[in-house]
Amino acid sequence: MMQLSDSTVARLRENMQMPDLTGTGYAIVRYLARGGMGSVWLAEDKVLKRRVALKVLDAVAASDDLAARLLQEARVLANLEHPGIVPVHDAGTLADGRAFYCMKYVEGHTLAEHIANLDLSDRLRLVERIAEPLDFAHTRGFLHRDLKPENIMIGAFGEVLIMDWGLAQVGAGPSPLSEIASRPTNGVPRGTGQGSVLGTPGFMSPEQARGERVDHRTDIYSLGTILRFMLNTSARRDTSAAGGTVPRALLAICDRGMAADPAARYQSAGELAEDVNCYLNGARVNAYKENLLERTTRLLARHQTAVVLVGVYLLMRVLFILFARR
Repeated sequence: MMQLSDSTVARLRENMQMPDLTGTGYAIVRYLARGGMGSVWLAEDKVLKRRVALKVLDAVAASDDLAARLLQEARVLANLEHPGIVPVHDAGTLADGRAFYCMKYVEGHTLAEHIANLDLSDRLRLVERIAEPLDFAHTRGFLHRDLKPENIMIGAFGEVLIMDWGLAQVGAGPSPLSEIASRPTNGVPRGTGQGSVLGTPGFMSPEQARGERVDHRTDIYSLGTILRFMLNTSARRDTSAAGGTVPRALLAICDRGMAADPAARYQSAGELAEDVNCYLNGARVNAYKENLLERTTRLLARHQTAVVLVGVYLLMRVLFILFARR
C-alpha cells in the first residue's frame, strides 16, 4: 500500500475543505491559513477585480452557535472601523451551507516574523502602534481575548493590524453588539462567559485561564506578554547591547502590564504605550522607581547636547582664565 507524504495529505485536506463559492461574486485563488473557527482563503472579487480574504467555517454548521460566533466576529470587525483593525466587506452563507465573511487581504508578516531584524527602539514603537487599535476597541466595548504575536500582522506598507477577533467579547463599555452578543441561539447563549477557558496559554491573563469573568484588562495583560516576548527576542538577538540584558525600566513596564491582580495593571493600553513612549524619549517611566544614579544618568543622556555645550563652554572659560594669567 502506497503511503502519502505529509505535503500530499495536507493538499488533499485543503481540497476537501475548499468552499463552494457558487452563486457568489468570489473565486478561490488558494488556501492561506487556519483562523479561529475556520480556514482563511485568498479569493478574487470578480466584480471589483481585487483580491480579498474569505474566512469560512470548517464544516456545515451542525450547531447554529458556531455560525453565530463567526457572524458575530464579522459584526465586531464591521463595527471597529480603525486603520489598525482589518475591515470586513461582506458576510453570509455559501452554497455548501458554510458561514463565511469577506475581509481585506493583508499582505505581510506576523509580528514574530517581522521583528526578527528590528532593533529595540523599532520594536517598542510597534508596541505603541498595537496599543492604538486595542485602546480603540476597548473604548467601543470590545475585548479581543486572544492577543498574541501570531494575531498581529505587519502589512506591506508597514501598517499594523490586529487580526482574528474570533474570541472577541462585548465588555462593559457601550457597544452596538451588546444585544446580539447576549441573545441565545436555540437556547444556547452566544459567545463565551464565565467558566469558559478560551485563549492561548502564555498570553492570556490568570483570570482568563481560570475561566473567570474578564474585562479589558485581560487584553492589557496580553499586551504585556507581547512586550516581554519582543524584549526577550531582542536581548537574544543583540547580545552586544548592555550585555544582552533588558533595561530595568522596560522590565518594570512588563511587570505592571502582567500583574496578577487586574487592579495593579495599567488600566488602559494607552497607559502602557505612554510608559513605552517615555522610555523611548528618555523621560521617567511611571512603572519604574529610579535611584539617584539612574535618574542622573537618564537626565544626562536625555540632555546630552546641552551637557556637551555647557561642558565646552566651561572648558573654554577655564582655558581663557589660564592663558589670561600668563
